[in-house]
Amino acid sequence: MFEHRKQALLSPREFLIRQLIYFIVALGIIAGSLVMGVLGYHFLEKLSWIDSLVNAAMLLGGMGPVNELHTVAGKLFASFYALYSGIIFLVVVGVIFAPLYHRFLHRFHLEMEDS
Repeated sequence: MFEHRKQALLSPREFLIRQLIYFIVALGIIAGSLVMGVLGYHFLEKLSWIDSLVNAAMLLGGMGPVNELHTVAGKLFASFYALYSGIIFLVVVGVIFAPLYHRFLHRFHLEMEDS
């Protein structure tokens, strides 16, 4: 996945391509999570598609739900989706910053070996 510490540092072009791939993966995680939230709100809480989208996006973005919840299934779903959304936020940040962090550490190790 990443180059070994004894290998040379990637060129800036190759690094940008890697960063773009990881960013696309992060967007895929967000999109999949949003779809899951929309489906849950629509089928469990019986909200319209647009209200489901708004609630899922607001929870995924860390803002909280918009519509009042009426069913037990909807309230349980919203509870677990809120916890899931908090974890997904951390995962997405990790995915986006992993190549940057690796490049920093890789450069640091190369400099240590040169000394």
